[in-house]
Amino acid sequence: MSRKLTLQSIEPVTHDVNHLVFDRPEGLDFVPGQAIDMALDKEGWREERRPFTFTSLPGQDRLEFVIKSYPESADGHDGVTERTGRMQPGDAVLVEEPWGAIEDKGDGVFIAGGAGVTPFIAILRKKLKERGTLEGNTLVFSNKTEADIILREAFEGMPGLKTVFLVTDEEASPLHREQIDGKLLAQVVTPARDVCYVCGPDAMLDDMAKALRDIGVAEDRIVTEEFD
Repeated sequence: MSRKLTLQSIEPVTHDVNHLVFDRPEGLDFVPGQAIDMALDKEGWREERRPFTFTSLPGQDRLEFVIKSYPESADGHDGVTERTGRMQPGDAVLVEEPWGAIEDKGDGVFIAGGAGVTPFIAILRKKLKERGTLEGNTLVFSNKTEADIILREAFEGMPGLKTVFLVTDEEASPLHREQIDGKLLAQVVTPARDVCYVCGPDAMLDDMAKALRDIGVAEDRIVTEEFD
């Protein structure tokens, strides 16, 4: 079932990421961590659907998304996200039914690459709202540069959440590290206790799942979702 959402506001989060707020139609329900396929309600673009993750909570009367804009025809996005970043209040999008493999399955370690952090925003907000603390949870978040880190201050301000930020392409940064690897994961993951959530490009999912298994995390404690 296709629904139309109307944009209420749009604000920058980083140099290429925006926070978009839409109205919420009756009957559209979702679980924190889920995504929805969205298309611009414009001639020639209504069949160009792309997945975006809800960053609002189910009880709110509006729908929020944090969306990274990619250059036109780059990375297979065909300009959809670039145009999404140029939307104005009153513009509309068409959405389908919510979907996704990532949902809150317990405390643990959230491992994200770039825009792959978006499913974790609502999950962590849900946990914080329910308990008042995120004690027992860690966010490991990799980006190219410090300027690319989405909602860094918001994550750092979440009570009880341990944050580990790293950047791969900014050698002068104190956060510089080539990649998330088994050595780093062994420092932050308690295999018998933690659920390990991984979201990012497909190659990252394979690498992280293997690294987690190598340090003793059971397969049923690894939750993954591709997000390129």
